[in-house]
Amino acid sequence: MLKNIVAAVNFITSHYEMKPTVGVVLGSGLGSFINEMNVTFEIDYNNIPHFPVSTVEGHQGKLIFGELSGKKIVAMAGRFHYYEGYTTQEVVFPIRVLKFLGIKTLLISNAAGGTNTTFHVGDLMIIKDHISMFALNPLLGKNEETFGPRFPDMSEPYKKYLIAKAKTIAKENNIELKEGVYFGVTGPSFETRSEYKMIRLLGGDAVGMSTVQEVIAAVHLGLPVFAMSVITDVGIREEENIITHEEVLMAAKNAEPKLTLIFKELIARL
Repeated sequence: MLKNIVAAVNFITSHYEMKPTVGVVLGSGLGSFINEMNVTFEIDYNNIPHFPVSTVEGHQGKLIFGELSGKKIVAMAGRFHYYEGYTTQEVVFPIRVLKFLGIKTLLISNAAGGTNTTFHVGDLMIIKDHISMFALNPLLGKNEETFGPRFPDMSEPYKKYLIAKAKTIAKENNIELKEGVYFGVTGPSFETRSEYKMIRLLGGDAVGMSTVQEVIAAVHLGLPVFAMSVITDVGIREEENIITHEEVLMAAKNAEPKLTLIFKELIARL
């Protein structure tokens, strides 16, 4: 794994030498964040040695480098999921590559289903914590000390100081934010109504098929993380709603301007 990461990093830096300080992972339907960047270089995943390739609609499949809010950043336009058939090591491979490229902070976005009955489609939820018992841990197996300790502390996976900054930005711009616990599952099927209710009983405010493995790997690497979900459906309610991926993408797109503003301002204040 370490040799593959070094090979990927060396390939990227041989084409682009500028070191990014912020990494951004863009979730389903959230790719137009790139329009806010002054893009200086981009590379397809399938051109990077050992890099997985995104297979999900709404994920472009590129590493995009540039500047935003006075900071050098790299954005993952497309991420990887366990349900695509990738191993957990492959899912978090790009996060480790970003760390070795030089990033100091990681911002993550995703589309999630609401299990908190006070949530509505289009709400933005700051992730304050997560429950990952239903998602395979990416640190299983022999520990690589270059990445981090055998037993990384997960008491504050989402940094409180970054959450505080985001709340200030939202208040300044009259954006209502929710805050809650993200519940990670494998997918790819959406949850049953009974599963939504169980997740709520277990303490989850939103549920999704990504993020938790990326965050565990980032914390292992010592990277501060901020993450936000776009609530794209509220399946816990009793009405006869049927959830489709197309509706998820549409809800994410509609909420994207607010999320982009918060990410942009947060990057400026790092």
